[in-house]
Amino acid sequence: MTRPYYWSVRRELWENRFVYLAPLIVCAVVLFAALVSNTFSLPDRVTRAAADTDLARRHSMVVSHLSLPPAPIMLSTFIVAMFYCLDALYGERRDRSILFWKSLPVSDRTVVLSKLSVPMLVLPAFALILGITVQIILFVHGTLVLTLRGVGPGLLWREFRFMQEPIVMLYGTVVHVLWYAPIYGWLLLVSAWAKRVPLVWAVMPLMVISAFEKGVFGSMNFMNMLQYRVGGAMKEAFVFQTGAIDEFSQLSIGRYVSRPGLWGGLLFAFLCVVLAIHLRRKREPI
Repeated sequence: MTRPYYWSVRRELWENRFVYLAPLIVCAVVLFAALVSNTFSLPDRVTRAAADTDLARRHSMVVSHLSLPPAPIMLSTFIVAMFYCLDALYGERRDRSILFWKSLPVSDRTVVLSKLSVPMLVLPAFALILGITVQIILFVHGTLVLTLRGVGPGLLWREFRFMQEPIVMLYGTVVHVLWYAPIYGWLLLVSAWAKRVPLVWAVMPLMVISAFEKGVFGSMNFMNMLQYRVGGAMKEAFVFQTGAIDEFSQLSIGRYVSRPGLWGGLLFAFLCVVLAIHLRRKREPI
């Protein structure tokens, strides 16, 4: 079996090493900064938390050094995914490698879907693994620091939710992947269509529509929709409380899956991918 989809995904990773090198660099920087900070500040923070009678604030003070570091790692993969999608179909036309790849018995649908799999499957899974790994390292490090400083790691072990934290992170990853699907679909479509500077063609129509609406109707609905698409996943999928998001009671699954914005975005992403497949079939090298 030739497994064209599998090897197409492998090809994307071979040709675009930045998709995993950039998150690894961000992970290393975040981990180093967190280790240095926790070495000096964690014992004092746990001591103050032990004397705090507010349970939510105590929990946040103890586990914040574990809950916050995965966030920039997830953000870095989202940024990497956007730049990858912009160049995914444009780059092969620019360097004329599309002539070689079209000579292989691999359909345009398989090629486009393999490229879509990088931001939708590969990068989120990689970010999740990095996030959990960072938390484990920081937890072990925090335990050692507290023990050596004579504070005792008992409060840290009681407050950290071993079983809930990874599941909450997995849920958050899936939430953002589905929510950002129309962004990835749009960027892939632009990448398949543009002959020059795909970044400009990806952003300019959105700015023109927003400026036209503002000038003619005096409203900002389109811009508000774009802002909602970028930052609305957390608001729709979680119930915000005081402190870290690390327990099942903070998950708002019913509200998230019932939002028209989710399903409308997925429909838009599907249409963009279909058009990208069609354009890839017709497009020639630049």
